[in-house]
Amino acid sequence: MAPSLPSIEASLPKHKDLFYAGKWQAAKSGKRKPTYNPGNGEVIDEVSEAGSDDVDATVQAAHKAFHSWKLTPPAQRAATLRKVASIMREHAAELALVDALNTGNPVAEMLSDANVAAASLDYFAGLIPMLKGETIPQADDTFHYTLREPLGVVARIVAFNHPVMFAGAKMAAPLAAGNTVIIKPLEQAPLSCLRLAEILGGVFPPGVFNVLPGGVECGKALSTHTLVRKVTLIGSVPTGKAIAKAAADTLKPTLFELGGKNALIACRDADLDKLVVGVAKGMNFTWAGQSCGSTSRVFLHESLHDQVLEKVVDYVKREYREGVPTELSTTMGPVISKAAQDRVMSYIDSAKQEGAKLVCGGKAPEGIDGIEGGYFVEPTIFSDVKSDMRIAKEEIFGPVMAVFKWSDEAEMLRQVNSTEYGLTASVFTRDIATAQSLVKQLEVGFVWVNQVGRHFLGVPFGGYKESGGGREESLDELLSFTQTKSVNVSLAR
Repeated sequence: MAPSLPSIEASLPKHKDLFYAGKWQAAKSGKRKPTYNPGNGEVIDEVSEAGSDDVDATVQAAHKAFHSWKLTPPAQRAATLRKVASIMREHAAELALVDALNTGNPVAEMLSDANVAAASLDYFAGLIPMLKGETIPQADDTFHYTLREPLGVVARIVAFNHPVMFAGAKMAAPLAAGNTVIIKPLEQAPLSCLRLAEILGGVFPPGVFNVLPGGVECGKALSTHTLVRKVTLIGSVPTGKAIAKAAADTLKPTLFELGGKNALIACRDADLDKLVVGVAKGMNFTWAGQSCGSTSRVFLHESLHDQVLEKVVDYVKREYREGVPTELSTTMGPVISKAAQDRVMSYIDSAKQEGAKLVCGGKAPEGIDGIEGGYFVEPTIFSDVKSDMRIAKEEIFGPVMAVFKWSDEAEMLRQVNSTEYGLTASVFTRDIATAQSLVKQLEVGFVWVNQVGRHFLGVPFGGYKESGGGREESLDELLSFTQTKSVNVSLAR
């Protein structure tokens, strides 16, 4: 039985301003910016746009709140996070509907996002007892020990593809550690984060949890503010580099999950049924390939290349149907904006010009009621791809898969590792020795064997090279929002 959805009108946030110091506040400049429905290209509403003055006011409020929040007993912090998790589960359907409307991702797939965030909140609430120091034996007349203390104000800039999931999940670790948090949703899709601020209401003391919609000025101000002690990003490599440069002046640490040009490697002994599903699902066509972890480069061994490619094309045409994002029957959404649609189409054109073979998609869908004016691109697959083509080297962040045929393992690995990205990879083989050999040679931070795309709380997630720095979804993330204080006590009589 299909789940029932609330109405769109009842789900949308009533407030479109900034949320900080426990209150809704208009941008000091008065600036507002339209936010769109990518499914039809129409404006949903206008949202206040935070500038540098708003950032300063928010940071000051968060800094003031930090002094009491860090002293809140660990059990009380944990109880608060678990209450937030419960509230997010209760409102999961409406949050999913808002994100479907504002991001274009199909609502059926977004229904789990709030629950994923809630699981993360529960997980980090349970990890709070791990925020402990250690004793260090030395001479008899001294006693040494360490304390783990929070950093202060943390700014978390989240991506547009799963805004409420990222907002809920990424507030968890810093708040658990005793920091205060400013969530900045990307300007393309701020509505679910504003709705989240509404439903959380007075759960946190004023200033502990804040939401600042805004653009480049807001992000730069957060990155440079002296009282922001750490800034994080889920986003593109260019944005990560810009934030790193801005943060360098105050030597604040960063935590980045950035782009990916991820490879799926199919060996000659792969289970074909699992492989076909893995190749299709790994591309994340459901949300139009807009995922840093999408396995957009597929390396098929020559012995199975033709039959697997044919089956993948059949699977993709059967399973992914473009449609109105807020309808449960839709299985593939649009890209986020007209600019993104134009960018994806430019990659498709360049692939054709460079000699890749188009075997599926390649254009905007036609004749589908309700999506006229939307930013859709058909699920697109190219074969005969060479490593020097643009679609082989650059992150497209759209529904375009590049398929390679390989026979020589060393050359295949050279191509796989040739990019500046290093986020994820996937290996399909029945041989455990082959799997372990390939895993060790892949220059990435996370490898799936015989599956794709899954995340597991407790298992560190993050990238090598230009795909980021630091690890999330684990104890590593929690500890990264603390700093160590060493204490020496003289016991001399």
